[in-house]
Amino acid sequence: MFEQLLQTCSPIILDGGLATELESQGIRIDTELWSAAILKSDPQAIINVHRAYLDAGAQCIVSASYQASRSGFMSLGLTAPEADQLIVSSVALAMRAREEFLAANPDVAVIPLVAASVGPYGATLHDGSEYTGKYDLDEAGLRNFHRDRLMLLDRSGADVLACETIPSLVEAKALAELLEDVATPAWISFTCRDSKHLSDGTPLREAAALFREHGKVFAVGVNCTAPDLILPLIGELKQAVPDKAIVVYPNSGEQYRAQDNSWHGFATPGECAKSALEWQKAGAMLIGGCCRTGPEHIRAIRQKIAG
Repeated sequence: MFEQLLQTCSPIILDGGLATELESQGIRIDTELWSAAILKSDPQAIINVHRAYLDAGAQCIVSASYQASRSGFMSLGLTAPEADQLIVSSVALAMRAREEFLAANPDVAVIPLVAASVGPYGATLHDGSEYTGKYDLDEAGLRNFHRDRLMLLDRSGADVLACETIPSLVEAKALAELLEDVATPAWISFTCRDSKHLSDGTPLREAAALFREHGKVFAVGVNCTAPDLILPLIGELKQAVPDKAIVVYPNSGEQYRAQDNSWHGFATPGECAKSALEWQKAGAMLIGGCCRTGPEHIRAIRQKIAG
């Protein structure tokens, strides 16, 4: 389904930030599990956010598994099987939102995709290290961390695995090896500190090239990165992986400060939409938003590109 949509729909409109949209709805996510904790405490809130993005025109919604992990849920007192079931439930909630949307919109031209979020190791540490890539694990340790969750999400029924916000070459290498064995198609997207480098300083071209001939990864890109860096980063990706689709879903333009969990700056939906049109013209085939982009941003992007 993912591969088919890539061939027939360009661009595919992704959703926006799930966790920050939950916050805007008054849901508290200020715990070490961030939005993943809501899988247990308020699953309907997650369905509501997915539905809001679908109603805004998103053609792909990303599950609330970004920060979910077996160890994280077990720290709340869950058993390992209970933790695994909760991780898989993130995809089921997205599917339920899709079913409700399709029931209300039976004539929709494109059946939306459900992507299973595979967040970086740093996201589970709740210390901002997904924006630096400075980890206490080597490649083997990162493979061990990702393996079980990746296997769970591979069997969840998701249309695509979204390996996202990857900040370092070593984590990219670990995922490249693990993704060889999945049945579900995947995309991988990196977080970058400037117009040429990952957050850990690795040239984007070097990291992206790991997936140039990868049989399970159909799109390579950038997310959770400043929007003014996206155009040159698309150029880097086109050089590194000319035969892969390019996926981009940057932040709103605001900057996150990990020290006090605050955001600074502002970007309007109109500004995001104008930029999205430029990204499409530059070659991006999947376009959406990340932190601090909400349904109003996605609606503006959809309308601008459709127009």
